[in-house]
Amino acid sequence: MNFTQLRIALFTLVQKEIRRFMRIWPQTLLPPAITMSLYFVIFGNLVGSRIGQMGGFSYMQFIVPGLIMMAVITNSYANVSASFFSAKFQKSIEELIMSPVPLHLVLWGYVIGGVCRGVLVGAIVTAMSLFFTDLAIHNVFVTIYTVIVTSLLFSLGGLINAVYAKSFDDISIIPTFVLTPLTYLGGVFYAISSLSPFWQNLSLVNPIVYMVNAFRFGILGHSDVNVSFSLSIVTLCCVALYGIAYYLLSRGEGMRE
Repeated sequence: MNFTQLRIALFTLVQKEIRRFMRIWPQTLLPPAITMSLYFVIFGNLVGSRIGQMGGFSYMQFIVPGLIMMAVITNSYANVSASFFSAKFQKSIEELIMSPVPLHLVLWGYVIGGVCRGVLVGAIVTAMSLFFTDLAIHNVFVTIYTVIVTSLLFSLGGLINAVYAKSFDDISIIPTFVLTPLTYLGGVFYAISSLSPFWQNLSLVNPIVYMVNAFRFGILGHSDVNVSFSLSIVTLCCVALYGIAYYLLSRGEGMRE
């Protein structure tokens, strides 16, 4: 395939993914906005008024970056896992993989779709947060890079989950039993520095800690861990998951009965 054909193929795959979640926007875009608004009201206003400041900021300002990242993570993951598994369930993914379209292009088509939904939901949640507190971007590069790389990472994770899933119930296991606990323990609602040394060290095993703190630095200029190290960890995780995802697709893992 020449460059023009590759470009058209990638554009078609990405367009299909975007149209898929935009067509059912009341299920894909509206619930995160409502859920995060409840977080802002309950944790930010009601609980936050009793906690006071954290990290030198009001509690509402402190948790907003974490809540935005939570929305980006869950929606990026959910988009690709549901879309890829649906294609696998309907047997249409086999035709796509057997086509002349390179596997890298197939992989990027699904992943970019997940990134688009994650970033769009993140933008919606950010707009909602402005009704509750004032935000100013401290570092534009760190903010944008963290959002895109995090969304990319969990889009790849969603695809790997879908490859191994054998039923629609299987694609909800990882978000329920892995992503949710890691997110809540990832410094979204509290500063890692406020924990005891043992729990601080244990928290550093959680990769979401690095994503939340890097994004919080981009927005507020505050982070409990080294920002450069955080971005390096997230980037390396992306590279590792991309290699795994491509390997699984090349082997036809989970698509051959």
